[in-house]
Amino acid sequence: MDSKFYGFKATSLQGKEVGMDSYKGKVVLVVNTASKCGLTPQYEGLEQLYRNYKDKGLVILGFPCNQFANQEPGNAKDISEGCLINYGVSFPMFSKIDVNGPDAHPVYKYLKSELRGFPGNEIKWNFGKFLLDRNGNPIKRFSPITKPENLKEHIEKLL
Repeated sequence: MDSKFYGFKATSLQGKEVGMDSYKGKVVLVVNTASKCGLTPQYEGLEQLYRNYKDKGLVILGFPCNQFANQEPGNAKDISEGCLINYGVSFPMFSKIDVNGPDAHPVYKYLKSELRGFPGNEIKWNFGKFLLDRNGNPIKRFSPITKPENLKEHIEKLL
C-alpha cells in the first residue's frame, strides 16, 4: 500500500504542480527553509548531502516558510536566486508555504501527525527536517539545529 505522502502535491518554485508520488522509490528529506536565518548556511550542508547521495536515491525537498521571525520575506524569484547564488542549491525547492497553524501545507500536517515533535507538535523554527524511506514512510524527525552532515548515518541506512 502506498504511503499517504504520495497523495500530496505542492507547487514548485517555478510554479509547476508536483506530485509527491514523483519521488516514489527515493529516500526523501523534507526541510522548511528560510534565506535570512542564522541557520541559512545549512543550505550548503543540504546541497552537499544531495550531491553525495542523489545518485544513490536521495532527494531533498525544500519548503520556504516565513512563519519564523519574518526570515523568508522574498518572493519566488528572490528565494530561487538566493538559493542558487549563495548556496548553489540544485535540489527541488517549492513555493513558500505555512508549516504551522490553520493554513499549514498538507505535507506538513501529515508529517507532523506521523512524527511528533518535542515539546508539542508544531515546527519550532526554520530548517526542521523529516526523513522518509523509499516507500514514503516518515522515519525520523530532526530539530532545526541538527546539522545536515549529522544526517548521513540515518540516510545511508535507508539508501
